[in-house]
Amino acid sequence: MKNSAARSELDSMIVGIELTLVSIIQGVALTILIETTREAFVRREFVYWPYVIAALLVIFVFWSRSVLHIVTVIRWPLEFGHNFLYITCALVEALLFAQITRPQNWFAFGAGFIAIGWLLFVYDLRLIDARKRDSAGVASDRLVALVRRDQWRNIAVLLPGIFLLNLACTLSIKRWPHFYVDLSGHLWLIAAQLIGFGGYLFYVVKFYARFAPLISDARAEWRANATERD
Repeated sequence: MKNSAARSELDSMIVGIELTLVSIIQGVALTILIETTREAFVRREFVYWPYVIAALLVIFVFWSRSVLHIVTVIRWPLEFGHNFLYITCALVEALLFAQITRPQNWFAFGAGFIAIGWLLFVYDLRLIDARKRDSAGVASDRLVALVRRDQWRNIAVLLPGIFLLNLACTLSIKRWPHFYVDLSGHLWLIAAQLIGFGGYLFYVVKFYARFAPLISDARAEWRANATERD
């Protein structure tokens, strides 16, 4: 019983650490976004306002994906590599938000941000495998299988698609600066990005609705399994 209580306490501590880390790094990113947005609003540079909306979608996606990950696969022990990649993502995210009035830089840093997120998804497969080994029942098996399918869908399809979109936008602006910068053609590119980010956020919300009923059952199985081992 003592080991079970200790494991539950450690799991709760790790979840708390993850939530605190995500909240802090997104708070920093939001602070930079507010400062950059203030300048664009004061100057009434309406052409850059779509970038502000895109930045908000980035925050929404980052936070929601992080929370989903925390409630499904995060348990003891602490995974340093995972958290280091979180911090690296947050650094590039902050640099991205500083480029709101520089379209080519915006899409270039956007590609970098997605690339690091892509690496994070690949790295986190090991955490999902660990939860598979911890699986203690039907609900746990279903939850892990669902999360693993989503992880591979992101690795193989969704993140590569968003990465290529940002890369194509960067190269297009570099190749045809007159149209995309001087004539504000970059608005077509940010519109495409908004659709991509908005669609991905919708996907995340729908995905959460699918596995939410399994979370409490799976964690109950983990606790029960730990008690039985005691």
